[in-house]
Amino acid sequence: MAKDTDQTFPEIREAVRKLCARFPGAYWRALDREREYPTEFVAALTEAGFLSVLIPEEYGGSGLGLGAGAAVLEEIHRSGGNGGACHAQMYTMGVVLRHGSPAQKEAYLPKVASGELRLQAFGVTEPDAGTDTTRITTFARRDGDHYVVSGKKLWISRAEHSDLMVLLCRTTARADAAKPSDGMSVLLVDMREAVGNGLTIRPVRTMLNHATTELFFEDLRVPVESLIGEAGKGFRYILDGMNAERILIAAECIGDAKFFIDRASAYARERQVFGRPIGENQGVQFPIARAFVQMTAASHMVDHAASLFEAGQPCGTEANMAKLVASEASWYAADMCVQTHGGFGFAEEYDIERKFRETRLYQVAPISTNLILSHVATHVLDLPKSF
Repeated sequence: MAKDTDQTFPEIREAVRKLCARFPGAYWRALDREREYPTEFVAALTEAGFLSVLIPEEYGGSGLGLGAGAAVLEEIHRSGGNGGACHAQMYTMGVVLRHGSPAQKEAYLPKVASGELRLQAFGVTEPDAGTDTTRITTFARRDGDHYVVSGKKLWISRAEHSDLMVLLCRTTARADAAKPSDGMSVLLVDMREAVGNGLTIRPVRTMLNHATTELFFEDLRVPVESLIGEAGKGFRYILDGMNAERILIAAECIGDAKFFIDRASAYARERQVFGRPIGENQGVQFPIARAFVQMTAASHMVDHAASLFEAGQPCGTEANMAKLVASEASWYAADMCVQTHGGFGFAEEYDIERKFRETRLYQVAPISTNLILSHVATHVLDLPKSF
């Protein structure tokens, strides 16, 4: 295993590593073959309190900052697992915590912290809007003491394994809003009551085991008291959640990169070809070293973004940049690891091909590399917008 360059939260990291040791590669391979949800793993994380580290103590959580959540997810990924099954429970609840009413916080956060309720679904993306969130068309029409929701969402992960969903929808048409980002509202939907009563969930099979789905809303009735904050201000409410999501997923990428570097280094030391370890060859060791350098630099960017988030400072650009450099570091490390292993890199039993597929996602989601570059170009470098 490579030397650690990050000694933050050592107790948490050690505890997560011990928990993950109970769920070795064989566990994840079996789930991957059948595209099954890691129920036992998520239950163990919940019981240990790792999914509630960001929930304040008054609501039953640990009350720690985003850096602690990042450490948890990084270690899950470095251990060969995947936090995608449950990471949304960390950042999605922030919408309720920051913008929910006292009654909503009291009703939901303690149960989320204990595991009685699962808040893992984040209903934002739509097939015809993509990353341009202002163009979503899922609409919530006010009807007395209910909203009536109609529309479609796509790439909504964990919808089948969540009791609650944070749903972004329009309550004012885009054409009638003062600004494109106005007129959107956030509803906290009880999935247990919604499914079969106006909500249909359709699983979408992909190249990785990520429990993603497509959602169809047909006159789903949601109580008005499920509105989070004020109607029409939902877009700004979810921005914090998006920044947290990007930082936490960047931490997962750091964990993936460390996994690949650890595996490649060990294999290069042990694998004998032409009578000597292949790691003696600079053509093998230099790519591993470069992966370590890129991962270390990206790790510092993730820490910086998390620190800004914890301090309540603007961090949109930093969160985006952290996600970009971390995802590129993990993807480089993944490719390097496969190349180092040669044919064995494609063998299921080594876990590398599975992790290779999983880490590829983060060049695309939760925001694509090109959109991040566009953001930096126009918001930081003052270049003209291309769209």
